[in-house]
Amino acid sequence: MKIVIINGPNLNLLGKREPEVYGDTTFEMYFEELKAKYKEAELEYFQSNIEGEIITKIQEAGFSADGIILNAAAFTHTSIGIGDAVKAVSSPVAEVHISNVYQRESFRHESYVSPNACGVIVGFGLMGYELALLSFIKGLEPTGQ
Repeated sequence: MKIVIINGPNLNLLGKREPEVYGDTTFEMYFEELKAKYKEAELEYFQSNIEGEIITKIQEAGFSADGIILNAAAFTHTSIGIGDAVKAVSSPVAEVHISNVYQRESFRHESYVSPNACGVIVGFGLMGYELALLSFIKGLEPTGQ
């Protein structure tokens, strides 16, 4: 099972940026823990601060991966292009946010990703990625439609 994790802008600063919100662990450290814990999954990680690179990665992975875990970060709330890329691919996309975006500024309450994601996980810190990964490993089906 191939799962691709795609992180958006500023997530390369995890462990340094606002540790009271995002914690003090780098994503690279966390990713190594995920790979060690879930050996049955082929995990790939990509991060970019550039919107077009994220769109390209979604398109590249979106017809061959068994799932995509996407934290588009600030682009979640601004990028119609990323939302359209999620809609265009056949691989299921789980939207993840480390913080609870609904407890933050009102502009963070809108997502261009959510309408086409198979599920959304917010506010559980880095564990949100593991929850999304488990949803793919266990074959959970999205509900609500």
